[in-house]
Amino acid sequence: MEKFNTAFSGYKKEEVNKFVDDVIKQVESMINNMKAKDLQIKELEAKLEHYKNLENTFNRAILVAEEAGQQIRNSARSEASALIEDAKRNSDRIVNNALLKAEQVQRDAERLRRNIITFKRRLRDILENQLELVDDIDRLDIKE
Repeated sequence: MEKFNTAFSGYKKEEVNKFVDDVIKQVESMINNMKAKDLQIKELEAKLEHYKNLENTFNRAILVAEEAGQQIRNSARSEASALIEDAKRNSDRIVNNALLKAEQVQRDAERLRRNIITFKRRLRDILENQLELVDDIDRLDIKE
């Protein structure tokens, strides 16, 4: 606290005026500082509001991305299941076709075995007949 010297009719006027001027300067400085701080607070509040809006936007984007990801996973699972079912049906068809072809080949092979046996028997008969003819030639009395 400032102490003033006394003069003939109270405090010295110059000292009081100087003190009042100093107080005015300090008060003006404090007011200017407060105005600057108020302005800074308003700017920071505006930035904070902007960042809150960005945060909300990001949160919504994350939710949308998560939902899209879940839909993609569900779709992929469904497609995979459909592909597996289709593959099973195709494999069953392929196996059935292979079994039918194997049965057909087995029947053809059996028919060929029977044909070979028949062919051998007929060839044997023909050869035996030919041998009998050769034997008959020996029996014939050929006169020269």
